[in-house]
Parts: sequence; C-alpha cells; structure tokens
Amino acid sequence: MEKIKFAAPCLFGIEGICADELKRNGIENVRAENGRVLFEGDYNTLAKANLRSRYAERIQILMGEFSAYSFDQLFESVKAINWEDWLGKDDAFPVKGHSVDSKLASIPDCQKIIKKAVVERLNSKYHTSWFDETGSKHQIQFLIIKDKVSILLDTSGEGLHKRGYRRDAAEAPIKETLAAAMADLSRVRSYSTVIDPFCGSGTILIESALKAMNIAPGIQRSFSAEKWSCIPSDVWSEERKACLENINRECEFQAYGYDIDRDAVELTLANAKKAGVEKRINVQCRSIADFSSDCERAAIITNPPYGERLLDMEQARDLYRIMGKKFVQKQGYSYTIISPDDNFESIFGRQADKRRKLYNGMIKCQVYMYFKNNK
Repeated sequence: MEKIKFAAPCLFGIEGICADELKRNGIENVRAENGRVLFEGDYNTLAKANLRSRYAERIQILMGEFSAYSFDQLFESVKAINWEDWLGKDDAFPVKGHSVDSKLASIPDCQKIIKKAVVERLNSKYHTSWFDETGSKHQIQFLIIKDKVSILLDTSGEGLHKRGYRRDAAEAPIKETLAAAMADLSRVRSYSTVIDPFCGSGTILIESALKAMNIAPGIQRSFSAEKWSCIPSDVWSEERKACLENINRECEFQAYGYDIDRDAVELTLANAKKAGVEKRINVQCRSIADFSSDCERAAIITNPPYGERLLDMEQARDLYRIMGKKFVQKQGYSYTIISPDDNFESIFGRQADKRRKLYNGMIKCQVYMYFKNNK
C-alpha cells in the first residue's frame, strides 16, 4: 500500500524529543515542526505510534494539506481526498477544528463545508445520499493557519496523555506527556534512581518507571482506530505483543516520592499499582524542609507548587528557597525542576546549568536543570 502520512501534535518545546523517540522505534521520514512531528508508515506504524509514544498528544493521519482563501477552494480540496479509503458508508465522521490568522475564520462554516465535501465524495463512491453514521467514529480535524489548511483524521480518541492509570489526580497535576519529557531530559535509564519531593499523584515517578522499564505508555488503553474496519485487527495484536516482549522486568530502577499531603501519598501508590510499577516506587509523607537522600546517585525531578495555581507567589518562592538549600551540588546527583517563575534561579540561589522552555497546560514554564558538580 502507499505510505500513510501522519502527524503527531505535541507540547511546544518537546518536538525534538518526540521525533527522536519515533526514530528509535524504526519509524521513517520523521520531521519535527512547531507543535507537531510528521512521519510516514503503514497500519503497523499507526498502531505502534499510538501504543509507544510517550510525548505525542495524539496520532493523526494527514489526509491533505493545501491553501484555501475561499469556501469553494476548501470544498473542492476536501472533496478531492480519498475518504473512501478510510470511511465505510456506516461510519461516523464528525468535524472539528481551528482557524488562526486566515480568511476562513468562521469555525462553524468551515465545519459545514468540510462535512458537505466529505459527504459528496462518499456519495459518489457508495451511491447513497444519506449516511446514518452509526458505525465507528472517525474524527475529522482541520487546522487552518495563515490560509494553509491541514485536514486530519484522528486515530487516538482520548489524548495519548491519558495512559489509563490516573483516573484520579491530586490538585494541579502535571500532564503525563510533560512528566515523560522531564524524565527524558533528566536522562532516566534502566539503572536510575528518581526522587520527587512534591510527588502529588505520582505522575513523574510513574512516567520515569515506565520509561526505565520500557513499558509502552498506551499498553493499558484502547484507541479509536482499533474499531476501524479498514485496519486489520491483527495489526493491533501484533504491536501489543511486541510491546509486552520489550518490557525490561530485570532493570534496577527505583523511585522515591514525598509529599506533605497524606492523600497524595495514597493516590501515588494507587496510581502506581494501576500502572503496574508499584514495586519500583516508594512513597512517604514528608515536607520539603525534611528532604534528604543517602542514595549513591539520584535524579531529582519535580513539579513544585506554583503560586498561580495552589499557593500565593510568596509561599511558592519560600519553597524555592528551601529547595535551593536542600538540593545541594553532589557527585552523581542531578535536579530537574519546572517552574513558571522567571525569577526562579535567583530565588533558588543558583543559575541552572541548562534551561528549556515548555508549557504545562496553558502555563508557560522553564525546566531548570542542574547537573554539574562544581561547588
């Protein structure tokens, strides 16, 4: 079959991390752009990317890209796409999307035009004027930026950050894909020890464990495209089997989590059990003021409370000052901290060895990395 073109939207700032992961999984023609990664493959690639990607928000089929300055151009370009390759005559195909700095600014009008174009295309192939849309869901998405249109077909369903282990979360949780990116930036390996002194619902600890053990993040969940009749069912079973065979159950990874909230400690343990990594994670109720570690080597990765969401700004900065005293420069230790406070380094007391701009939801943040032992 002809190679399928895919798009994997991701958080701004982790496009390179997402692209590198896809390449490591043997996926071809990978190319990072702002906010997304493009690649090519077949049905197995579709399943593999959904199951294994730690950093993508979803996996989409890139059905077409073109410029459109009028609704006529939008209609004709969408109608020219081979929708019958993916949509059966009973399948549902809702339309949603966004438009930014473009002549076609009305989202409802764009939805109607795209829907009408798909209907006419399918009508010419299936010779029916009415579609019940009682079958499997094929979510059509459009993105129009400066008059350039991307037409996409979502294969994931729920966002890929929803791994299946975190049905409940502590207040102000970090997104799973962002936690995974922080673990990558901290160079978590199969032999690593990870510590999170503000563990919350345990997301950073769990994502670090999944990475260290090479557990596919999507192994416990389902995807929209699993119900599509156009994709052979054995594609998914093959890729799931490969994921299970690749798990490293003999690794030395261990993680330690601390939180002042006892409910958060219990939640971390419950989520770790759902994720299948509870034997790797140890959690205690402890304040940052009592932080210490006697591990020979450790990666401290944390998402401390932000003044914008949980505490007032001065209370958050008090925590940063305590962290600066407790997170001492020590051979074998690294510290990776995410914060939206532009003054974090001066409050913490040291300039970071490396910084990286990322977004936690809609909050613009910096990841501050300390790894040099140069007192």
